[in-house]
Amino acid sequence: MPLTPPPPPASWRPRTVATRGGLQRSQFLETDEALFMTSGFVYRTAEEAEAAFAGDGLRFVYSRYANPTVSMFEERLRLIEGAAMCRATASGMAAVFASLACFLKAGDRVVASRALFGSCLHILNQILPRLGVATELVDGRDLAAWKKALAKGVRAVFVESPSNPTLEIIDLPAVAALAHAQGALLIVDNVFASPLLQKPLALGADIVVYSTTKHIDGQGRSLGGAVLGPKKFFDDHLLMFLRHTGPALSPFNAWLLVKGLETMELRVRRQCEVALALARFLEKHPKVPRVLYPGLASHPQHALAARQMSGFGSVVCFEAGTTKADAFRVMNALRLIDISNNLGDTKSLTTHPATTTHQRVPPAERAALGISESLIRVSAGIEDEADLIEDLSQALKQM
Repeated sequence: MPLTPPPPPASWRPRTVATRGGLQRSQFLETDEALFMTSGFVYRTAEEAEAAFAGDGLRFVYSRYANPTVSMFEERLRLIEGAAMCRATASGMAAVFASLACFLKAGDRVVASRALFGSCLHILNQILPRLGVATELVDGRDLAAWKKALAKGVRAVFVESPSNPTLEIIDLPAVAALAHAQGALLIVDNVFASPLLQKPLALGADIVVYSTTKHIDGQGRSLGGAVLGPKKFFDDHLLMFLRHTGPALSPFNAWLLVKGLETMELRVRRQCEVALALARFLEKHPKVPRVLYPGLASHPQHALAARQMSGFGSVVCFEAGTTKADAFRVMNALRLIDISNNLGDTKSLTTHPATTTHQRVPPAERAALGISESLIRVSAGIEDEADLIEDLSQALKQM
């Protein structure tokens, strides 16, 4: 059995690919994608086992290397993203770390935008330097800062766009051109945009990473991650790194993610509608001094977001008053929106970045990133926006 099913007809449109891409049916010809919940596979002969371990690619060997259900998910996501290759991982952070660690070595240098998720900052500021890899963070919105930092020599460039949580937008084509001029690879964490709203590879990126826990699952069920990019990068670096370090995605989680891809467009488009409605309400509220959402004309990079994205995302950030106490009072008064550090879920969720996702980022760095003590992040779900606005309205009255 080949590890990759034959490609779908070229005439298939994106919605059909999201529903049927990568489907492999077993001998039982099941309607739904099969769940192959197995750690290993048996061989009819010792010679067959020898050939399999020699890498003939004709069958599955061990679920740490590849699994039929995981392969279906990888192929479907690959088709949606428009990438040559896709490999799934156990979490989004496993995907981020693997995308960097698989090819960096002591003496290399990484330049990244400073507006990143807290765990990404830990990899760049703590783990990679211990391995002899130098890192530099720049204001990702400042092309002059990129040009200056990249001129010192660089092996990899890493960005989030939109960023977590302040929703900064990186000019991906411009940064890609600067990175490639120095012989570097551009790696884009595309999780806030999802594969639906932004195509980094088409904008010049070399590698795309996801936490599939977010919009791809989108229903609060499954951890997962994915790395997508060119075949040469996978053959030369990533495949053996994943095989021998073992951040394998569970077949069950892969099955959930396959099903998540079927409804991703329906969910994400609806979430964007809800997020815009919440952002417009909050922007007019007298107790909200600051709202961050790329879909608002007030966002400093609204025009750039409109050029790069087909939608503005499901996350809205706002400041409730001026203190942590103000923010906590509002969050604790919410009756419908749940407090949770996840995002991209069908249920609306909120978190306080300064004390959760970015708690271990030093206060001065948080301030430089625009993560104030009163900043609240809301991940819009698919509920009725009127109910969510009523919930926010009554909570803001408690401040």
